[in-house]
Formats: sequence, structure tokens, C-alpha cells
Amino acid sequence: MSLRMIVWDLDGTIIDSRETIQNAMSRAFNQLGMDSPDYNDTRKIVGLSLDEACRGLLPPDASDKLVSDLTHEYKEAFVFLRTQKGFSERLYDGAVNLLQDLANENCLMGVATGKSRRGIDAVFGHHDLHRYFDTIWCADDGPGKPNPFMVVEAMKAVGVEVDQTVMVGDAIHDIIMGRSAGVITHGVTWGFGEPDELTSAGAHHVHETMPSLSSALMSFSKV
Repeated sequence: MSLRMIVWDLDGTIIDSRETIQNAMSRAFNQLGMDSPDYNDTRKIVGLSLDEACRGLLPPDASDKLVSDLTHEYKEAFVFLRTQKGFSERLYDGAVNLLQDLANENCLMGVATGKSRRGIDAVFGHHDLHRYFDTIWCADDGPGKPNPFMVVEAMKAVGVEVDQTVMVGDAIHDIIMGRSAGVITHGVTWGFGEPDELTSAGAHHVHETMPSLSSALMSFSKV
């Protein structure tokens, strides 16, 4: 059996951060005197680097200063929300069990996320997830999604080739990133992307349940 690696997105794939991200973005807009964006608009920019995501929610003629201000306010809003009593970003049901089952098969695992390193550390520390991952790449490390940089660097870090790697994510940016890196892509529908969007983006497989994803990844890990 040769090495196998699964590269995971986080938000909307392992972590149910839909409410947190929308609330943080709404607070950021409101702090700048603007109306909250519609969730359907917010969900489409999740996974991009933060400045690109913020720019995507603003009018085309928005100034660089406004983009910078919104980026700053979003970061502040996220920190604020995390400090509130009762704050929690739950993991999707079955996610930890799947990670553990894959680890038991000695499957390598990586992360490719639009989160910052600080954001990863906060979530991973809360849910004790660091132990499952062999290499972690994020928005702080280089070009963000849909550039293939993070997947390519993850493969280099653990010494696997494209035919030994798959990408799992919930957004079109994940699918485009994975396909651009030359790997098989698995889209999941419980996060920010819609099934037809994932299919249109070129996902090789689309899963509507965690058991479906689990079956596919466990089979991959044993090849």
C-alpha cells in the first residue's frame, strides 16, 4: 500500500462556522455604517483570502481603504464573538470519528484553509484536532484559494504525488483549487456550497452525507 493523503478544508467541511462567519461579517459591515450582507452572498466568498473575500462583498468601485477597513473590522468582530459567553463552533457530526478512522489506517492528512494561523490554533485547540494533521497550510502562507498553492505545498511537505492525494471541501474555491493542483476532489454539501455549484466547479464526487464521504475516503486510504 502506497502513501495516501487527504487535504481538508475546515470551514463548512469539518467545522460548522456558518453562523459565526455571517455574524462576524454582519458586525463588520455595521461597524462601518453599512447594511449587513445577505448570507447567500457571504457564503460564496468563504474560503478566499480575507481581503479578497471582503472585496467580493463590496461594490466594484470600493476603495482599497474600505476593503482594508472591512478586513480589520471582520477580524475584530471574530475576536469579539469568540470571547462571548457560550460561544461555540461545533464540529459536524461524524467528523472526528472519520478523522480517527483515517488516522488508524495511517492515512496522511493536511489542511488547506482560508483561515489565519491564529484562527486554526483557536479551533484546533478547542477541539483537540492538531493530532490528526501532518501538514497545515493557510491564508498566512501564500496565495489563497482557488490558487493550487496550498495543496501543492501540502503534497511536497509529506512527499506524495497527485495520484496519492484527494481534496475535500464544501466550496467551489476548494474544488477549483484541488483540480488546479491535479488531484481528485470531493465536494460536501453541508457547508457553504450548493450541490449544483460543486458539480459545476468540476467536483469529481459530491457527498450529501458524512457516511457517503467516509465510505469514499476509507476506500481511498486502503488502495
